[in-house]
Amino acid sequence: MKKKVLFVATVLRGHMLAFHLPYMQWFQRQGYEVHCCAGNDTGETPANVPCCDRYIEIAFQRNPLHPKNIKAYRQLKALIDRENYTLIHCHTPVGGMLGRLAALDARKRGTRVCYTAHGFHFFTGASPKYWLLYYTAERALARYTDLLITINHEDYRRAKRFPAKKIALVHGVGVDLTRFDLHVDPFAVRRAIGVEADIPVIITVGEHTRRKNHAVCIRALEKLEDAALLLCGVGRQKEMLRKLAEECHVADRVHFLGFRSDIPTLLLASDVFIFPSLHEGMPVSLMEAMAAGLPCVVSGVRGNADLIGDGAGGFSYRPYDVDGFANGLQTLLENKKLRKQFGDRNRAEIQAYSLPRVLEQMTALYLEQLQKRGDA
Repeated sequence: MKKKVLFVATVLRGHMLAFHLPYMQWFQRQGYEVHCCAGNDTGETPANVPCCDRYIEIAFQRNPLHPKNIKAYRQLKALIDRENYTLIHCHTPVGGMLGRLAALDARKRGTRVCYTAHGFHFFTGASPKYWLLYYTAERALARYTDLLITINHEDYRRAKRFPAKKIALVHGVGVDLTRFDLHVDPFAVRRAIGVEADIPVIITVGEHTRRKNHAVCIRALEKLEDAALLLCGVGRQKEMLRKLAEECHVADRVHFLGFRSDIPTLLLASDVFIFPSLHEGMPVSLMEAMAAGLPCVVSGVRGNADLIGDGAGGFSYRPYDVDGFANGLQTLLENKKLRKQFGDRNRAEIQAYSLPRVLEQMTALYLEQLQKRGDA
């Protein structure tokens, strides 16, 4: 009988399919049967899950206190008790909490339990209620965790005080740098989205949510005389942002591009990346901008600060410092040599966050856990 591993996350499309297929595939190549457990947010029934021998749909709720999570916990515990997994890797706050609780008995029988914190919900600047709920839960559950993985230095420093068996820092989920090996005609790309060829282009990528803080992008653009802003993404704040662009008299210079499957092309056709988010874990959007060789103007929050420093690959400001963001953008748009210097630095720095490098980090951690169980 094949040995089995289980990956657990709150949602399928928004997390499992986006980040974890290379690691699931690695286990398959080692001869393991790979199971995946998550809520189905794909819109497809049944969901198609590559690199997975069995997908088990459980309707996890993002709110850890939602009563429906009691049913989800019972379903997950029954699955874990029945399947005798060699290793369970949990992701997302709710997936991590319910997964580790459901695996308590299995862990006593030798199952190795891993959890990746993709950005603790308690962070510098987070609300007291988040600290009370999530810090308390994460610290308590750490004692039932064989391997706790963090992906930024702020979380790593805090996790080191937790009673997990092992705490590790890895470089995010891995960026596929080959997607940026493209020949792009920037003028053709700009014409296709309605931007004049000689206009400097600022770009940002992310959901239109409060956390991404896109209002600062628009307010900073208002202070620039001559530039276009590309907003790639969808979300609840889209109409608010449209109205703000009109109020700031920059509606003709703000391009709402919606969901795009050609992000590498758009990045390679732009001049500067802006990212004023309120908090991050390890932002894929920022890593991809660096892979495209863009200088970056970012908020100096957790995750961003691991990648860009003030004067190191770009400029860093407080999230709501509109004047700072405007000044950083203006400085870069006026100085092609500095843009290239920062862009070259970013291309070099992001190599450590490439998918092969992160896969190497992760497989070493997996093998260590399997050896402790006696299965490697």
